[in-house]
Amino acid sequence: MILMTQLIYIIEGQEKTFDEFESIAIPTILKYNGRLLFRIRPTENNFIESHIDKPYEIHLVEFETQQDFDNFKQDEERKKFLHLKNQSVKSSILIQGTKL
Repeated sequence: MILMTQLIYIIEGQEKTFDEFESIAIPTILKYNGRLLFRIRPTENNFIESHIDKPYEIHLVEFETQQDFDNFKQDEERKKFLHLKNQSVKSSILIQGTKL
Protein backbone atom coordinates (compact mmCIF):
# COMPACT_ATOMS: atom_id res chain seq x y z
CA MET A 1 0.00 0.00 0.00
CA ILE A 2 1.34 3.43 -0.95
CA LEU A 3 -0.05 6.79 0.05
CA MET A 4 0.09 10.01 -1.94
CA THR A 5 -0.46 13.41 -0.37
CA GLN A 6 -0.78 16.24 -2.84
CA LEU A 7 -0.79 19.96 -2.09
CA ILE A 8 -2.44 21.74 -5.00
CA TYR A 9 -2.03 25.42 -5.85
CA ILE A 10 -4.59 26.87 -8.27
CA ILE A 11 -4.29 29.75 -10.69
CA GLU A 12 -6.69 32.39 -9.42
CA GLY A 13 -9.94 32.36 -11.39
CA GLN A 14 -9.44 28.78 -12.65
CA GLU A 15 -11.35 26.99 -9.88
CA LYS A 16 -14.14 25.75 -12.20
CA THR A 17 -11.61 24.42 -14.69
CA PHE A 18 -9.83 22.58 -11.89
CA ASP A 19 -13.12 21.09 -10.66
CA GLU A 20 -13.86 19.92 -14.20
CA PHE A 21 -10.52 18.09 -14.34
CA GLU A 22 -11.06 16.57 -10.89
CA SER A 23 -14.50 15.27 -11.94
CA ILE A 24 -12.64 13.05 -14.43
CA ALA A 25 -9.42 12.30 -12.52
CA ILE A 26 -10.90 11.31 -9.16
CA PRO A 27 -13.21 8.55 -10.45
CA THR A 28 -10.29 7.19 -12.50
CA ILE A 29 -8.41 6.42 -9.26
CA LEU A 30 -10.81 3.52 -8.59
CA LYS A 31 -9.89 1.84 -11.91
CA TYR A 32 -6.35 1.36 -10.64
CA ASN A 33 -6.86 -0.11 -7.15
CA GLY A 34 -6.82 3.34 -5.62
CA ARG A 35 -9.02 5.22 -3.23
CA LEU A 36 -9.37 8.91 -2.45
CA LEU A 37 -9.17 9.00 1.35
CA PHE A 38 -9.86 12.70 1.60
CA ARG A 39 -10.00 15.91 -0.39
CA ILE A 40 -9.71 19.02 1.75
CA ARG A 41 -10.12 22.64 0.77
CA PRO A 42 -8.65 24.36 3.84
CA THR A 43 -9.59 27.87 4.90
CA GLU A 44 -7.27 30.43 6.45
CA ASN A 45 -8.34 29.52 9.99
CA ASN A 46 -7.35 25.85 9.46
CA PHE A 47 -3.65 26.72 9.58
CA ILE A 48 -1.94 26.91 12.95
CA GLU A 49 1.47 27.65 11.45
CA SER A 50 2.70 27.82 7.88
CA HIS A 51 6.06 28.49 6.25
CA ILE A 52 4.96 27.80 2.67
CA ASP A 53 2.09 29.04 0.53
CA LYS A 54 -1.24 27.67 1.63
CA PRO A 55 -2.65 25.16 -0.88
CA TYR A 56 -6.07 25.43 -2.49
CA GLU A 57 -6.66 21.71 -1.88
CA ILE A 58 -5.01 18.78 -0.12
CA HIS A 59 -5.60 15.22 -1.34
CA LEU A 60 -4.71 11.94 0.34
CA VAL A 61 -4.93 8.93 -1.99
CA GLU A 62 -3.94 5.30 -1.51
CA PHE A 63 -2.96 2.76 -4.17
CA GLU A 64 -2.29 -0.93 -3.68
CA THR A 65 1.06 -0.75 -5.51
CA GLN A 66 3.42 1.69 -7.21
CA GLN A 67 2.45 0.06 -10.51
CA ASP A 68 -1.22 0.91 -9.86
CA PHE A 69 -0.26 4.56 -9.36
CA ASP A 70 1.90 4.54 -12.48
CA ASN A 71 -0.97 3.03 -14.47
CA PHE A 72 -3.32 5.73 -13.15
CA LYS A 73 -0.95 8.44 -14.37
CA GLN A 74 -0.87 6.83 -17.83
CA ASP A 75 -4.66 6.38 -18.15
CA GLU A 76 -5.58 7.42 -21.69
CA GLU A 77 -8.97 8.94 -20.78
CA ARG A 78 -7.40 11.02 -17.99
CA LYS A 79 -4.63 12.18 -20.34
CA LYS A 80 -7.25 13.61 -22.72
CA PHE A 81 -8.16 16.13 -20.01
CA LEU A 82 -4.69 17.08 -18.74
CA HIS A 83 -5.04 20.39 -20.56
CA LEU A 84 -7.64 21.33 -17.91
CA LYS A 85 -5.12 20.57 -15.17
CA ASN A 86 -2.40 22.51 -16.96
CA GLN A 87 -4.77 25.47 -17.41
CA SER A 88 -5.84 25.58 -13.77
CA VAL A 89 -2.97 24.35 -11.58
CA LYS A 90 -0.13 26.77 -10.84
CA SER A 91 1.90 24.08 -9.03
CA SER A 92 1.59 21.04 -6.81
CA ILE A 93 3.66 19.12 -4.32
CA LEU A 94 3.37 15.34 -4.28
CA ILE A 95 4.52 13.50 -1.17
CA GLN A 96 4.71 9.69 -1.38
CA GLY A 97 4.74 7.48 1.68
CA THR A 98 3.71 4.19 3.18
CA LYS A 99 1.52 3.33 6.15
CA LEU A 100 3.54 2.44 9.23
